[in-house]
Amino acid sequence: MEANRTAAEKKKKQQKTTDNTPAPQDAILVKGARIHNLKDVTVSFPRNRFIVVTGVSGSGKSSLTIDTLFAEGQRRYAESLSAYARQFMSRMAKPDVDYIKGLCPAIAIEQKVITRTPRSTVGSMTEIYDYLRLLFARVGKTISPVSGREVKKDDVTDVVNAIVNLPEGYRVVILVSFKQHANRDVREELNILLQKGFSRMYLRHPGEAGEPLRIEDLLEMDEKELMAKLAGAKAPKGKTAKAKNTALPLYLLIDRIVIKPFEEDDQHRLSDSINTAFYEGEGEVYVEVNGTEMVHFSNKFELDDMTFEEPVPNLFSFNNPYGACPTCEGFGQVLGIDEELVIPDRRLSVYEGAVAPWKGEKLGWWRDQFVKGARLIDFPIHKPIADLSAEQYKLLWSGKSNVYGIRDFFKEVEQNLYKVQYRVLLSRYRGRTSCPDCEGSRLRKEALYIKVGGKHIGELCNWQVRDLKAWFAALDLTEHEQQIAKRILLEVNQRLQTLIDVGLGYLTLSRLANSLSGGESQRIQLTRSLGSNLTNSLYILDEPSIGLHSRDTERLIAVLKQLRELGNTVVVVEHDDMMMRQADHIIDMGPLASHLGGEVVAVGNYDELTANPKSLTGRYLKGELKIEPPKSVRKWKQSIVVEGARQNNLKDITVEFPLNVLCVVTGVSGSGKTTLVKQILYPALKKMKGEPADKVGFHKAITGATDTISQIELVDQNPIGKSSRSNPVTYIKAYDDIRELYAKQPMSKVRGFQPKHFSFNVDGGRCDACKGEGEQVVEMQFLADVHLTCEVCGGKKFKEEVLEVTYKDKSIYDVLEMSVDESLEFFKDEKSISKAIQPLQDVGLGYIKLGQSSDTLSGGEAQRVKLASFLGKGKAQGQILFIFDEPTTGLHFHDIKKLLASFQALIEQGHSLLVIEHNTDVIKCADWLIDLGPEAGDAGGTLVFAGVPQELKKVKASHTGKFL
Repeated sequence: MEANRTAAEKKKKQQKTTDNTPAPQDAILVKGARIHNLKDVTVSFPRNRFIVVTGVSGSGKSSLTIDTLFAEGQRRYAESLSAYARQFMSRMAKPDVDYIKGLCPAIAIEQKVITRTPRSTVGSMTEIYDYLRLLFARVGKTISPVSGREVKKDDVTDVVNAIVNLPEGYRVVILVSFKQHANRDVREELNILLQKGFSRMYLRHPGEAGEPLRIEDLLEMDEKELMAKLAGAKAPKGKTAKAKNTALPLYLLIDRIVIKPFEEDDQHRLSDSINTAFYEGEGEVYVEVNGTEMVHFSNKFELDDMTFEEPVPNLFSFNNPYGACPTCEGFGQVLGIDEELVIPDRRLSVYEGAVAPWKGEKLGWWRDQFVKGARLIDFPIHKPIADLSAEQYKLLWSGKSNVYGIRDFFKEVEQNLYKVQYRVLLSRYRGRTSCPDCEGSRLRKEALYIKVGGKHIGELCNWQVRDLKAWFAALDLTEHEQQIAKRILLEVNQRLQTLIDVGLGYLTLSRLANSLSGGESQRIQLTRSLGSNLTNSLYILDEPSIGLHSRDTERLIAVLKQLRELGNTVVVVEHDDMMMRQADHIIDMGPLASHLGGEVVAVGNYDELTANPKSLTGRYLKGELKIEPPKSVRKWKQSIVVEGARQNNLKDITVEFPLNVLCVVTGVSGSGKTTLVKQILYPALKKMKGEPADKVGFHKAITGATDTISQIELVDQNPIGKSSRSNPVTYIKAYDDIRELYAKQPMSKVRGFQPKHFSFNVDGGRCDACKGEGEQVVEMQFLADVHLTCEVCGGKKFKEEVLEVTYKDKSIYDVLEMSVDESLEFFKDEKSISKAIQPLQDVGLGYIKLGQSSDTLSGGEAQRVKLASFLGKGKAQGQILFIFDEPTTGLHFHDIKKLLASFQALIEQGHSLLVIEHNTDVIKCADWLIDLGPEAGDAGGTLVFAGVPQELKKVKASHTGKFL
């Protein structure tokens, strides 16, 4: 009866999840949310659905999902912990909401690079590396680097099996070598063995049959007789047994057995004897078979006079002192000779002077001797360094026989460090370099002797994820090994497949976590969440499609649906139309941003959204409103050319970047866009202008109209200021005019206030208690710092008398709290101020507060504040080349339209724009398009197309063309 009822309930539940209109009671209901700009919002999120929350930037999407749903989920989780655990967590404030019903455990996966430590890698973040450690510890084979043979150790079972499997009737003697310890003679040793309970020794000369001897009989002999017996009657005259003879052909007899069908008791007796033998023989046992053959067993992990470490998971951990390489302490890098400083230009050959220190009258000798000896070691001195094989490159560094390489040169330099000129010379070539001992694998060399399928763990971590997946698919294990590794391989393969599905197949497991972009970091967290197989949870993702090509977005949607199939509710804050088409339920926030938003405009599926005339998103999806490509593309006359780019995965490509137009670089994630633009073009142009820049990626040359550009600006998604004090209004230089305005007010003149009194960065008008921060930080010694609102000014940053100065009934604090849209209305009579603030609205940031702390702005918002600051400067700057890295991050269709208008304004001012982008609206509006690919990683790095967007559709190899 009970079973029938549960089956009926299960069926009912299944019907509920497949039906598109979930029952209201089976939903998460948010009632009366008022956080930030939300206007008393009541909305329900159907459970076990894939839900997209959309709307223009600043309409309240994140306030509803992250600041309300997730914050309450986290708070409830924290409240459920014990009082002891809660004391270590900062008290979580309850979100401003009437109530939330039906909330399940919440996990937020945000757009943040979650780790800054150089120890964290893609492998450790996804937990794949932990499974690999387990795999190598369980089925890894230790291979001797000397002979290439497998290192094995014997245990009691191995010896028992060897004996039991012998033919019936065979005679077996179990022996251990007789060991004579220092300062003891033979007689003493025999006495000790007798006391231990042993009764017989075994004398066996090579090639002769063995002879058992009673220990008591041996002890009754005099010295000469004993030695003569042991030496086989060949003892020299006058020798006494005191003389230490370590090579005595004498063994201790442990047991004698005749092979017959073994009973259980016989097996036990045999095991005990072998156990004793291993103990007495200090890990080594001999078994004599039929008086002729001697078989040796050892339980030591040794071979080729080397002792090896036994595989345990910690041996493969670079975060553990037991497994970490002692030279680099598990970081993979040390301070040493930087190869890139020694050979700065890889286009040159050794003959042409590629090795920088080998120059001048004295040090040029090293180059001359290498050139003369090159024929002896078969080294091509006229070949550019970049074209050398790995073997030839190694020769250049290590040398051979009497030809000295670069390492020999630096050894001599180190020997002469007492001379100041040598110390200066060495300092010139020092830098971070790959650890010479572990070659960047971070592990001690003993761990690299252990292999699975012929590869050590360091090699696997340097492969791209998709190559690793293929290697695991072809991995050949014995039946026994498969049983051991079955569960581990299942977990590893599942995680590798998810990484490929979310478009990260081009990463390596050894890639540092702090070198990933926000989008990559978020998708790695998604892989980890899928691997943990949680059910009945609420996942909230903040724009997971950022940095993804449309081809990879399709795969990402499949992964999110997989998360839903596990029985989870997946809420995605997103603007991507592909995501919306596939969503089960859409919540459209709006109608506009900031104080004009904060309401739910439309809910329902894709068709219901497009049918709703109030929904701005729906109108764009339907095509009623759209971003029109320009009527005609701009023609260009001048360009900058990058020749022979070969950094990372770029395959010796030459790319032309036109000036005075909107040039867009696109291609699938990992195809080489960032390498080409941010690692080669940008730093190379900066260096040409004599400005400091990072290392320039490997290329032949940069030619073209480089002298027509006055400066190069990289507008990326890094924060606009390093401190919490920096904010949009100070960054665009509008705050100076506002302070001037307040200093002119009658009350200011009476009190003698100057513009500096309205600054929260200098003493004078700011609150003395919090120094204009608005909050005070209490340092907790062992816990996270606690931020408390300043009790003196109540968080208003200024002194009471400064706040009494008003303009149109608003104090300086009220102005900082205004949104950009509100402030434009407020300052409409002050032309200089409204003109300075206007660009913020033009780039779609009308909803942010003027005084909003820079560390609360998203990457996309920070990027657009930078764009606004340039728009505000007008034409007086000369010709600038702007490089934008995915500026549509976090933008709704409506805001992209504004952004493109800002781009056109910059070009009209005479500047040039280079944009790295996947958004099809931006791509189709480009004047010139550069498409890299065709795939990611090794399969990318070639120039697929360069030309006007309309022509791209004809290129079959281009993934971008398919989505245009």
